[in-house]
Amino acid sequence: MTMAMFVTGATLFVLALFLGFELITKVPPTLHTPLMSGANAISGISIVGALMLSNASYEGGNTSLATWLAFLALVLATVNVVGGFAVTHRMLGMIAGRRRND
Repeated sequence: MTMAMFVTGATLFVLALFLGFELITKVPPTLHTPLMSGANAISGISIVGALMLSNASYEGGNTSLATWLAFLALVLATVNVVGGFAVTHRMLGMIAGRRRND
């Protein structure tokens, strides 16, 4: 990896952080549940990408930094998806209220 590639990657990462922060802070509270559903979908895509990367590293016989980063991405994206579904389920339960037994 050259220095120019590193600087470009770091710049994109920092810009993505700023953009993500600005977007999330501007979302009204009524849209948090649909936003969380979208975040779960994006995390699902991250899970697929992490699985593909870890498989490519395993088949190549390479246990490098990429393998560990793929594993970390897989764990974090899975935690995000499970937590997102749990929070969404709880919020929908609060909206629905108690059901009557007829």
